[in-house]
Amino acid sequence: MKISQYAGKNKVLVAVDCIIFGFDGTEMKLLVIRRGFEPEKGRWSLMGGIIRPTETLDFAAARVLKELTGLENVYMEQLHTFGEVERDPVERTLSVVYFSLIDVNKFKKQINQDFHSEWFPLKKLPSLIFDHRDMVELAKQKLRYKAAFHPIVFEMLPEKFTLPQLQNLYEGIFDTLMDKRNFSRKVLSTGLLIKQKDKERLSSKRGAFYYKLDKRKYQTKFNAFLNFIPNPTNLG
Repeated sequence: MKISQYAGKNKVLVAVDCIIFGFDGTEMKLLVIRRGFEPEKGRWSLMGGIIRPTETLDFAAARVLKELTGLENVYMEQLHTFGEVERDPVERTLSVVYFSLIDVNKFKKQINQDFHSEWFPLKKLPSLIFDHRDMVELAKQKLRYKAAFHPIVFEMLPEKFTLPQLQNLYEGIFDTLMDKRNFSRKVLSTGLLIKQKDKERLSSKRGAFYYKLDKRKYQTKFNAFLNFIPNPTNLG
């Protein structure tokens, strides 16, 4: 294509928006910030920004996330591109959305408050600007699919975790309650968890044994977790 054929074409801005899911050991949460400029200044927003001419999408997403929250070296995955014509009232802007999964407690000290970032439970999200709520809903669907087929959810857990913590995580992801005994029986039957000798004793007097994921075994038996995921054939 000749360079002259680019002349006179409409310019479209490209942005990245970052969805940060976190788990604090009890419930699933979403990290949002107060938007610092008009339009919609002061309202809750995902972390976003326009990509620079010399940046790749992945680099831009990592930069925006670090600038607005202080977070870096976290799991990130490209989700979808949102391109409705009037999604941004100022300029025609495409948004390439990424989502991240983190252990809230692990990254708590890394998060800065320059943009008034705050964690909200997924069940009690505030009103978000533009189409950001649609982005979050799509990311939740993708997370449910990924949780059934990939050890991605363990990005949200510490290296050692208890079965109650694991159950809380899956209940938060799938927004459903699971029977405690049935969950424990099925997850242990996969043979993918390594029981540790020590216990977590803050939650109860008896304490709960810690476990670790056997990552090597998981790679060869990745579908074993489907035994306790609700309606795995209807995910996504």
